[in-house]
Amino acid sequence: MHEFFSRQFFGNSLRDYTILVAVLLIIWAVRRPLSRALATLFFSVIKKWATLIHRKDLVDLLLRPIEFFLLLSVFMLTVNHFHFPAEFNFVLYRGEGEAGEQHVFTLQQFLTLVFNIAFASAVIWIALRIVDFVSLVLHTKSRATQDKTDDQFIIFFKDFFKAILMVLGCIWMIRLLFGPSLVEKLVAGLGIGAAALALAAKESIENLIGSFIIFSDKPFHVGDTVKVNGYQGEVEKIGLRSTRIRTVDKTFVTVPNKQMVDSIVDNLTLRTLRRVELRLELDSDTPADKILAVIKRIRGFLVTDARVNEGFQVNLQEFSKDTYVIQVIYLTMILEAAPFLALREEVNIQIIRALEKESVKLPATKTIIIDPGSKRPA
Repeated sequence: MHEFFSRQFFGNSLRDYTILVAVLLIIWAVRRPLSRALATLFFSVIKKWATLIHRKDLVDLLLRPIEFFLLLSVFMLTVNHFHFPAEFNFVLYRGEGEAGEQHVFTLQQFLTLVFNIAFASAVIWIALRIVDFVSLVLHTKSRATQDKTDDQFIIFFKDFFKAILMVLGCIWMIRLLFGPSLVEKLVAGLGIGAAALALAAKESIENLIGSFIIFSDKPFHVGDTVKVNGYQGEVEKIGLRSTRIRTVDKTFVTVPNKQMVDSIVDNLTLRTLRRVELRLELDSDTPADKILAVIKRIRGFLVTDARVNEGFQVNLQEFSKDTYVIQVIYLTMILEAAPFLALREEVNIQIIRALEKESVKLPATKTIIIDPGSKRPA
């Protein structure tokens, strides 16, 4: 039996291959409970800080990246004891450096690079999920307060730290792919290329600065209804680069933060009253007494409606040869759309009833027919 497992295949014994397969099968079988146990252990360390979060929330976030990390780590540690078969160590690239030295890139180096990149990706994946969990904890705590600024900061800094992690991950990948010398050259060249980089990223930097201005000045919050650049809707997200608005037509508009800062933003949520203005046109044959009676009736039901604020205006605004115009202006503290529209409908019905009671008609379209055979006055 010992001789059987001592047989060599591609530079490694059968015992090594058996151990590799056995270890991979074992880790594959226990990956889920082991990952869940590690996530639970991490939750037990921070549960005093995250009192409002359930263990399942953290486990759901970390389960898959930890599984991938465990499988990859065990595989790399096990394979590290193997001798790479010389028969498969092909030369993939051969070149000459600046000083004349020879550079050879083999299949073994390529596979090592792939595993290192996969390992770096697993670490970054776990770090991103930890950022998601921290933002979840902070968001849960912010629900206990009425200040919406906390929610904005959480969303903003969640994206901000994720962007930093992605940049660090890219630097790590570049270091793995091209070596530390290229990273050092890039860092050294930042001073020379800073102006060109700033010029190329001018709009992105302006939008980033705009996001900081929005958070510091607080002209609006997530959930507010705003009107900007001809669009009206609810602010759903304030990001690093743009603000996303769900319009009244249920479309999704993305406005760069620079435009949000430079434009006139009407925050409809912050208004304390809603104003209604009606233009009521009456037929020019209406007697003055009837007009005064209609005005009196409109004032009468407006003054008795508790939803209408004091200081409303009902006046004969102007007249022409065809119409008399009564202007009705009133304010209400009702801000929600459905109750506000119901109030407008009720007021309009009351106005129609006032016109019916006084037998006052709206101006009708007049059509003048000229007989072709009649003589026109000179």
